[in-house]
Amino acid sequence: MEHIRYGILSTSSIAPRFIAAVREAEAGEIAALSSRSLEKAREKAAEWDIPAAYGGHQALLDDPAVNTVYISTVNAQHYPWARAALEQGKHVVCEKPCTTSAAATRELFRLAREKGLFLMEAEKMLFLPAVEAVRDRIQRGELGRIHMAEFRHSFPAAYNGWMYDEAAGGGPLLSSAIYVMELVLWLFGGIRRCGGLATPMGNGVEAQYVLSGETESGVLFTAQNSTLAMLQNGARIYGEKGWIDLPDYWKARRAVFHIQGRAAETMEFPCEHELVYEARHIAECLRAGRLNSPVVTEELSVAAISVLEEIREAWRRTLPGA
Repeated sequence: MEHIRYGILSTSSIAPRFIAAVREAEAGEIAALSSRSLEKAREKAAEWDIPAAYGGHQALLDDPAVNTVYISTVNAQHYPWARAALEQGKHVVCEKPCTTSAAATRELFRLAREKGLFLMEAEKMLFLPAVEAVRDRIQRGELGRIHMAEFRHSFPAAYNGWMYDEAAGGGPLLSSAIYVMELVLWLFGGIRRCGGLATPMGNGVEAQYVLSGETESGVLFTAQNSTLAMLQNGARIYGEKGWIDLPDYWKARRAVFHIQGRAAETMEFPCEHELVYEARHIAECLRAGRLNSPVVTEELSVAAISVLEEIREAWRRTLPGA
């Protein structure tokens, strides 16, 4: 593939960050943008310096100038628009979670293979140098065997009204626990079991949760996420010889290593747009003619959403108002 021409499907809050990252990385051209409203599309296209604006996502898919679609709609709309883009012959980069079910995720990857098109779930975290440094030093055995990990994430959800809408795929489990599951899978391998408790809002959406789980390699992990309380955001990974702190792990620019017998070591990776590493990877995959990312694989995407599906189903059975 010689030249990547992105169509940005949705004017969501992450869209301008992806656009800026693609431009900084020189990882493609932003050819068009769509919104449900033509007025909104034109406003954002002018603000973000994009040549074509469409008041409807299908019009974007119909544009022959677009060969790659970046999807950042509400979670429940990922599957139908990713499928429509693939059917239209476009490569697809879809924000996490790729879909809200394992079956739908598998179906998208099957269709992409059938069409000979690239498909990747946009999981920026796994390309961050701070996260890669953590994995490298764990694999080198600097902390000995890893036994436990904890993840904390809080945010005010009010700026995204759909976060409280079950039909839109709202709730912090789908939007934030996907980070935890994919990081745990990437660092430690398969997840044997995971469950937890949530504070239901009475409309099918949770306001916060606490999870605990175990990997197939025996690592115990916990995850806390809240739209109600302010947590000390970050991850901590515990091994036989020390621990690692990863502040704001989903957008980490720093890692702190506390290894027995050594002074604490901080590794800093400053950058303006943390999606730049992901944008470079996508471009490398497309230019090499790959149909899948070797990092954010189909197997990883399916495994992560499978765990979240099981948790949601358990909550529906046991939590009042869930």
